[in-house]
Amino acid sequence: MTAEWLRTAVRTSYRWLDSMNATPDESGQLCHDQLIQTETDALGSALTNQRNHVLGILDGLTDEQLRRPVLPSGWTCLGMVQHLTISVERFWFRGIVAGAAEYVGTSDEDAKAAWQVPPDVPAAAVLGAYRQEIELANDVIPATSLGQPPAFWPVEMWPTWRLPDFRAVMLHVITETACHAGHLDAARELLDGRQWLA
Repeated sequence: MTAEWLRTAVRTSYRWLDSMNATPDESGQLCHDQLIQTETDALGSALTNQRNHVLGILDGLTDEQLRRPVLPSGWTCLGMVQHLTISVERFWFRGIVAGAAEYVGTSDEDAKAAWQVPPDVPAAAVLGAYRQEIELANDVIPATSLGQPPAFWPVEMWPTWRLPDFRAVMLHVITETACHAGHLDAARELLDGRQWLA
């Protein structure tokens, strides 16, 4: 059973490498640069999939539905998108990775405010801001090496915790975006019954 599992894992790895256009050298080894680029591409692809999930599960909801809280905690789909815009995409990529400290809110009030969408702000503007922040983050991602440490860290917020490098930031953002995409799945099903994977 162990040998079969290993053979399956190896076949899967080669299929994954093929899909990333990584080619071994004469000795059958991938060079370091190819491995890093393959990893960067895989992380970027995973993040893009989760971002698309966030936008896709909200497609077709009315303004009223986007603003209606359906879970006991009281957040709205529009508030979730604004949180992903300000506290995830902008915070991590332009703030932490690129070092623009003005994009890093450091108080509980800043974090709570990101979830609140004023009634006079159109839903299209919130969704548009998310798409724009993704584009800005996508400028940072290919310009940053996976081993590069954060350019800025909010020590007052996290004095004893720190992500060591860009690789860890990417994994953190993928995880957070995927988690919130799942939250939006639950909200959408409660709003009108639609399921992302049906």
